[in-house]
Amino acid sequence: MNVSVSPQTGDGSLFGRPLFEDPSARALSRVGVVDVGSNSVRLVVFDGAARSPAYFYNEKIMCALGAGLSDTGHLNPQGRVRALDALKRFQRLTEGMGLSDLSVVATAAVRDASDGLDFRSDVLRDTGLNVRVIDGREEARLSAQGVLLGWPGSYGLVCDIGGSSMELAEISDGTVGRRVTSDLGPLKLQTVKGGKKGRRAHIKAVMEQLQSEMGPQRDRLFLVGGSWRAIARVDMHRRGYPLHVLHEYRMSPQSVQRTAKFIREHEDHDALRGACGISSTRMALVPLAAEVLWRLVKTFKPKDIAVSSYGIREGMLYEQMPQRLRDRDPLIEACRFAEAKDARMPGFGKLLYQFIEPIFKSVPDTRKRLIKAACLLHDVSWRAHPDYRHEVCFDNATRANLGGLKHSERVFLGLALLHRYTNKREGTHFEDLYALIDEKTRRDAEIVGKAMRFGAMLWMEKDAERGAFKWFPKKRQLELHLSPDAMPLFGEVAEARLNSLASSLDAKVTVKQRRR
Repeated sequence: MNVSVSPQTGDGSLFGRPLFEDPSARALSRVGVVDVGSNSVRLVVFDGAARSPAYFYNEKIMCALGAGLSDTGHLNPQGRVRALDALKRFQRLTEGMGLSDLSVVATAAVRDASDGLDFRSDVLRDTGLNVRVIDGREEARLSAQGVLLGWPGSYGLVCDIGGSSMELAEISDGTVGRRVTSDLGPLKLQTVKGGKKGRRAHIKAVMEQLQSEMGPQRDRLFLVGGSWRAIARVDMHRRGYPLHVLHEYRMSPQSVQRTAKFIREHEDHDALRGACGISSTRMALVPLAAEVLWRLVKTFKPKDIAVSSYGIREGMLYEQMPQRLRDRDPLIEACRFAEAKDARMPGFGKLLYQFIEPIFKSVPDTRKRLIKAACLLHDVSWRAHPDYRHEVCFDNATRANLGGLKHSERVFLGLALLHRYTNKREGTHFEDLYALIDEKTRRDAEIVGKAMRFGAMLWMEKDAERGAFKWFPKKRQLELHLSPDAMPLFGEVAEARLNSLASSLDAKVTVKQRRR
């Protein structure tokens, strides 16, 4: 993952003024988009911190508009009725939410069908919604922008698969480069002549043509689209992977090959569908999509593969963002928004980070970023029952819709927040997730959590300056310097928490009083 990180000090730091308070960012606080695809019609209403979107409302209806299109040239009649009904529902829903505008885009099925214009006219007549039909290159661009929403500064190849088409786009330095489109959607592949052999020859030929147009693309491969996410679910099931979060899930080329074979050789697709939580409509397309993915990986030879839950809808949101908002770290912006909304003392996270930062001066910026996120989130779950607060914190961090987080980073952040409320991590029902990071990283997360746990006891005013840490790692010596005003706050519980932190650091601790 490549995330653009702002300077660490001054007003330009990640703790600069939150842009979601700016009027131009607040204008994005609730944005509704509808994606009319070949297989599904989905409404998403984004709300909150626009840089890392919160899904205020998210509904998908499987309509299969593109089923049979290759044979008939028309939209699927039953799918057309279902899609129109879905759009009527979505229009009423968003009207009730107070949205003044709803952006609707349609992709391959509507643009290819001879009755696509008639369908759009029906939608306009019955709902007042204007359906914008985009071509394959524009679809590729928007999908790539959706990836950039979650991975600012990323580079690699974005592959978006729908029911009737598959798009490729290259991204580098926060911009979208070359883009191509193809007919490699599973619904289209169902009609290829020549059986399995003819279909595989067709996929190979089209993929080689795509490679000639795109050139070498051996960086990261980002997978966008429901069929790819379904394959990722099967990969998780096959591997026994414990964290069922699709965004940022990683697969190796070897894993793709094994999972494609697993799907091909699995006799009971209904059982597999049930085990993986995949709809029957989607599962019908998975074997064909797996053939495409295997050939895609074999042709382009990416160094690694990441699943993106962000795609065309998120790309439409990204399109509306001012550049200064695009440049922000999506993780930090989301955490800041959560603190502003839910913490007892918004703004204290910055002070807490500044207090504990001397202990972590030598860690890389990628780790400091997670520590900052933890400090911002350290108090947002205070309403949870005290006996379960540590588990709620871990669960929120590992499963929340946060951009810019690898799975290993989710676990680190979760453990840091867990240790904000408890010294021990054993005995929870999340222990199988701990294995996603090594023992040293687990201990580092524990130190972050215990530092926050102690620091939270010294302040109930976000602007107070009551103490400072000095850390001498070679001597394993931790010094706490407290102001006279802070000494009454350093009671028995605070002392016990400080000693617990020192124990995890394998350090001796000294408490000193500052002069006035």
